[in-house]
Amino acid sequence: MGKLSVNIADSSYDVHIGADSYGLFTTDYTELLESVDKIAIIADEHVASLHLHVLQDSLETISCEILVKTVPAGESCKTTDVYTDCLSFLLENGFTRNSLLIAFGGGACGDLTGFVAATFMRGIRYIHCPTSILAHDSAVGGKTAINMPEGKNMVGSFHQPSGVLFNENLFITLPPREIRSGMAELLKHAFISDIAWTKELLSNPSFTNPSLEWLAPELLRGIHVKAKIVEADEYEKSVRKFLNFGHTFGHAVEAVCGFGGLSHGECVMIGMAYGLLLSETNGELNESLTNEFIQFASSNGYTFTPIHEHSFETFYSYMTLDKKASFGKLNFVLLKEVGIPFVKEIPKKQLEKAFEQLQSRTEGMV
Repeated sequence: MGKLSVNIADSSYDVHIGADSYGLFTTDYTELLESVDKIAIIADEHVASLHLHVLQDSLETISCEILVKTVPAGESCKTTDVYTDCLSFLLENGFTRNSLLIAFGGGACGDLTGFVAATFMRGIRYIHCPTSILAHDSAVGGKTAINMPEGKNMVGSFHQPSGVLFNENLFITLPPREIRSGMAELLKHAFISDIAWTKELLSNPSFTNPSLEWLAPELLRGIHVKAKIVEADEYEKSVRKFLNFGHTFGHAVEAVCGFGGLSHGECVMIGMAYGLLLSETNGELNESLTNEFIQFASSNGYTFTPIHEHSFETFYSYMTLDKKASFGKLNFVLLKEVGIPFVKEIPKKQLEKAFEQLQSRTEGMV
């Protein structure tokens, strides 16, 4: 079983990846579970229909009451209505400051559950039990949030989990779109940290059809990149912004597509292509890398259709709502070189030019 520790100023916790990770509830996490009065599993309804029994079986020996609250699958759960419904569920069932939440689902379910935990009675403990590849990014670092019609993750807080347990066997039922989504975030971690690793991923013919044997150590590698950045900058005052490579434009794509029209990772893949184009002008990247990336994305099932169906102004209106915007100015995470990220303010004219270039270079790609 793979294990990695995240050590932040006021909290520390472990991330586990393995087929037997849920067995840790009766060993490593016994003291935590014995200290709570109730446990609520907030579960993605689709994941629950497939795998909830696996998690429940692992908690059989826990003496406190365990209740399950199912929520809509995917990004559909990150709404104000679902959020308040979860809070009401906890209140109606007598949960207290000594209770514990378990997030059981992908990144969206984890974001929601974390925000519920952060705000219920001013903050209670929670554990992530992620069931998607994408969640190797979102489950680590303590960012929690829900969406608003105006933009992605606009309401949220920082609230670190008490532990993160991946049962890799649950990845087997992930549909191709969810695999593509998670692998995009893995590639992001490579782009901002390591040129050799990036080249390995871009040359991997099984990138969107990985074996579990290959995937688990790769995810730990991505988590290691994120953990080190979060340890240095928990509240995104400096280097943590680097983790947003591909996300300013990617979040705009998500909003334009209606939060769920495309997966988060598919949108980030488009955002990274846009970021690489901007890095040609503002960094030292050669256009051959951008073209290689675009071809790689297309051949692995990622789409660029949204940028051909909507105008630059449509995307720009959402980019201006990005949390990294300041005083009406848009800041982008770019690459001086692969593995050397930086943040720069980019004027609107340059953003529009890069958008037109992206349209041109992806012409005919669906």
